Amino acid sequence: MSKKTVSSLCVAGKKILIRVDFNVPQDDAGVITDDRRIRMALPSINSVLERGGAVILMSHLGRPEGKGFEAAYSMKPVAADLSKLLGKPVILAADTAGPDAAAKAAALQAGQVLLLENVRFNKGEKKGDDEAYVSGLSNLADAYVNDAFGTCHRTEASMYAVPKSMKAAGKPAVTGFLVEKEIKFLDGMLKSPARPFVAIVGGKKVSDKIAVIENLLKVADKILIGGAMAYTFSLAQGGKTGRSLVEKDKLDLARELLAKANGKIVLPTDTHCGDAFKADCNKVVVKAGEIGDAWEGFDIGPETAKHYAAIVRGAKTVIWNGPMGVFEMEPFAVGTLAVANALVECTKGGGITVIGGGDSAAAIEQLGLAEQVSHVSTGGGASLEMLEGKEFKSVDILDNACGSCGCK
Repeated sequence: MSKKTVSSLCVAGKKILIRVDFNVPQDDAGVITDDRRIRMALPSINSVLERGGAVILMSHLGRPEGKGFEAAYSMKPVAADLSKLLGKPVILAADTAGPDAAAKAAALQAGQVLLLENVRFNKGEKKGDDEAYVSGLSNLADAYVNDAFGTCHRTEASMYAVPKSMKAAGKPAVTGFLVEKEIKFLDGMLKSPARPFVAIVGGKKVSDKIAVIENLLKVADKILIGGAMAYTFSLAQGGKTGRSLVEKDKLDLARELLAKANGKIVLPTDTHCGDAFKADCNKVVVKAGEIGDAWEGFDIGPETAKHYAAIVRGAKTVIWNGPMGVFEMEPFAVGTLAVANALVECTKGGGITVIGGGDSAAAIEQLGLAEQVSHVSTGGGASLEMLEGKEFKSVDILDNACGSCGCK
């Protein structure tokens, strides 16, 4: 996956179309509650602006129906946030590949930024092969940059058909710095990890992470299991799980994974339980597989947290995907916090530590430790699919780096 990056483009006096992932969370009033994805795109944007180019940005936001403008999913709040971060005005187009976008793109001057309206307002985005829509976007700029890792596992028009069309017209199509970084950490980690390589896999369901676990078994030295999926493994081994969340139809699968693992899979030895799903419930710590009928597992226990932390501190490469428990409730965030702190210590000791997006990214952000690990992925679904070993057509279509000259 060695691809040319935005740094290889001659941007002076040119317009660069950048597909970003500005699908940021908002409150009921539409106020952005976490602009990390916007901030992560700044290096690519500034690279073009500082070298005399103009930037045209496109992204999706939420899940509009594809039937035209929907105020709730407008990019207007994003434009305002980005303007503050850049310290300059951000022009907002009233459409994506329509006449307003075309007019504003044509008038764009070096150093200016244009943000198109939500790409998913257009039925052609999901359809992927709407010629008028694709050409409308392709004709806006002189080069294409994919800096939307969170959407790299998809082949929607702005991710695949547009760069394909631009390449056919002789225009460059490259990665942004964020996508380059994501590939470097996630893909590179799976291909040549420094050892010991430890994977931490949590979350609710074994079924959500089957392919991830199976792929990691090929390369990881240890896979630490946490979250509610641990109770399915426990039940599969004949343990008692009380009212804990389990997938009873996945018990055979859990046994198969354990059989394949040859000791690589490490399961919790104790569990922090509650008698109700609330922070002030009655609590008890029991041995794994000994959860009473009235209790539900909400976190790994202190013995497990200590054991997992020791394994993580001794690793050279760590990938973490999925929290250890209900980290949103403080009493049951202890296991997740212990793992997060161990990741920080591992990083300080020279280890490579990667948070694989989704709930893990939310947890490390909530704990205030995101800046103290090697990399926090911006892509939940994309991170999972890369950990599963899947290829990304939207990345494959981009220009390859030249092995002879080492261009990036």
